[in-house]
Amino acid sequence: MFEKMQRAFWKALTPDLIADEPKGVVQPVFGLAQEIIAALGGVDNLKSQQPVALTRVRVELRDVGRVDRQALNRAGVPGVMTLDDGVVHLITGLPH
Repeated sequence: MFEKMQRAFWKALTPDLIADEPKGVVQPVFGLAQEIIAALGGVDNLKSQQPVALTRVRVELRDVGRVDRQALNRAGVPGVMTLDDGVVHLITGLPH
């Protein structure tokens, strides 16, 4: 735990010198509801996921065209930000 805190501290001070931790490959989809996974095109469409903040999850997709924004909205994701290279940020709002 101390090593992780120390790494975060140095990353904050020198963001260009400390490499980011590798992104987790999506095997078990942790933290995403089944409705959200389905709206993203299913498990086979997910490359990786990474929490960015309390209100945002960064997801890499194989095919962004399979994303169903209306289904994401119904699943409780009020905002979706699509970036380049299949990267999508899910803005989840404040935790309750």
